[in-house]
Amino acid sequence: MRYFKLPDLGEGLQEAEIVEWHIKAGDTVEEDQVILSVETAKAIVEVPSPCSGKVLTLFGDAGDQVHVGEPLLEYADAHDDDSGTVVGEVKTGSKDVQTEDFIIGSPAQNVTEHADSRDSSRVLATPLIKALAKRLNVDLTQVTGSGSLGLITADDVEKAAQVRDDFGSAHTLKGVRRVMAKSMARAHAEVVGVTLYDDVDIHAWKKGEDPTMRLIGAIGVACKEAPQLNAWFDGSNLSLRLIDRVDLGIAVDTPEGLFVPVLRDIAGRSAKDLRKGLNNLRDAVNSRKIPPQEMSGATITLSNFGTIAGRYANPVIVPPTVAILGAGRMRDEVVAVEGKPVIHRMLPLSLTFDHRAASGGEAGRFLAILMRVLAQP
Repeated sequence: MRYFKLPDLGEGLQEAEIVEWHIKAGDTVEEDQVILSVETAKAIVEVPSPCSGKVLTLFGDAGDQVHVGEPLLEYADAHDDDSGTVVGEVKTGSKDVQTEDFIIGSPAQNVTEHADSRDSSRVLATPLIKALAKRLNVDLTQVTGSGSLGLITADDVEKAAQVRDDFGSAHTLKGVRRVMAKSMARAHAEVVGVTLYDDVDIHAWKKGEDPTMRLIGAIGVACKEAPQLNAWFDGSNLSLRLIDRVDLGIAVDTPEGLFVPVLRDIAGRSAKDLRKGLNNLRDAVNSRKIPPQEMSGATITLSNFGTIAGRYANPVIVPPTVAILGAGRMRDEVVAVEGKPVIHRMLPLSLTFDHRAASGGEAGRFLAILMRVLAQP
């Protein structure tokens, strides 16, 4: 092996951000020795060396994005049995390695395609335009080319420089926020989301009740009584898979972005066990040590945004799930009881469901069950 490329990290993850190198060029490493840490959408992963040998070159620095199959390092004194090639400009710890990739039979045939180390995106620009961008300090990965096949022109670069001077620099999203943006765009493009809103009277709750655990318990009951929303939907072949076990994705807000760890089998575990499991998941998320497998496989999702602010929302469904419940901020409200005004505690709910996979009646019945269970003492 000559080049060691970013391996498949599982769970459909196609890119990662270099967090830290644990070695340097010239070091001799052993097989299975941890050589670097990378950050995916789901966790920080330590990557081991696949073999022993002396490291000739490191490709990329901390903060760089790298795709699965792109080179991480080059070993010295190794057989050149690597069939892949490095296309574009790959930033290394000691030098820049450049190759050229030509678009055959196109107007941009003599345009070099480079991989900017600050982003894994590709840019199309002539050497003259690259020189102009360098002089104006313009990040070409932030520029949309208006020329043929997306070729970046001088006008594109000058306009980008003017926008930067007027409004400040733009920064490429990385890590969790980058993947979150892609997931939201995919959901918006694929899902036919409809949201139902209602309020449940929780006046009967005992003092000190745990709202999150009450919500988890109610979702478990609703999924058993109205299973149409505890499902996966495949829009490519219009197939619906109803799932017996309820694995609840729980949105967790962090400074790095939104994480959705999965609390398994919520309908088959005690409240005490579920609370312990939820605490463990949140601790793992906050320390960025949660295993990737604990961030996938949800059958339905809960967003308890009301712990921060907000009464109602339009929670976003991430395929293949069919539904997500949003819980808003609890409030005191005047209600009529036996014709007299009284103050009761109210919990606002927002249930978004994929209308391709479930009807309004099915979603309404699901929400009614939730409200019935939540209203109980």
